[in-house]
Amino acid sequence: MPADRLHLVRHGEVHNPGRVLYGRLPGFGLSADGRRMARQAAEYVASLDRPVGSLVCSPLQRTQESAEPFTEIFGIEPLVDERVIEPTNVFEGRRMKRAMFNPWNWRHLLAPALPSWGEPYLQVVARMDEAMREAWERTESGDVVIVSHQLPIWVTHLSVTGAALRHNPTQRRCALSSVTSFDLADDEWSEVAYAEPARLDGAVDVGAV
Repeated sequence: MPADRLHLVRHGEVHNPGRVLYGRLPGFGLSADGRRMARQAAEYVASLDRPVGSLVCSPLQRTQESAEPFTEIFGIEPLVDERVIEPTNVFEGRRMKRAMFNPWNWRHLLAPALPSWGEPYLQVVARMDEAMREAWERTESGDVVIVSHQLPIWVTHLSVTGAALRHNPTQRRCALSSVTSFDLADDEWSEVAYAEPARLDGAVDVGAV
């Protein structure tokens, strides 16, 4: 039997004093608040009183650290999957407000529907769907938890609900340590729940990464 439900969990707040878009850059781990948020997400999933059969995370530091409370609570070691990683972005390492004032960077904004500044949304959706389906079939019983990033989770939501993938990054409904839950029936994903169990008061880095 495959899994019963799949939860996409966004990582907690990142320690980012430079306020840069960190993307796939190394060395960006959770802040103290981020670790608290990650634990609140794990405690929320535990409160659903549903067994968790497998845990997956992206290879980036912030998602691996966000998976640690799930390991502690459910006793499951995470499987690292490159397919649920943050997309590429030409603005990595830069402060976005400064970058937007530089006319040389405007060429990266010509095709926002793709988007032209990074990995195509369709490619992100495809790799996320592949990873989700593989985790679903691999899990003999219980739920799947995948700790990922805001954009991959959000475009998965858009794809599953039939919405356009083009969107304003500042308007994503995917808060830090949020949990977006899906079922799979007749080979089709359906979104069944969205929750924001983590307290965000005092959080500094709540941006679209």
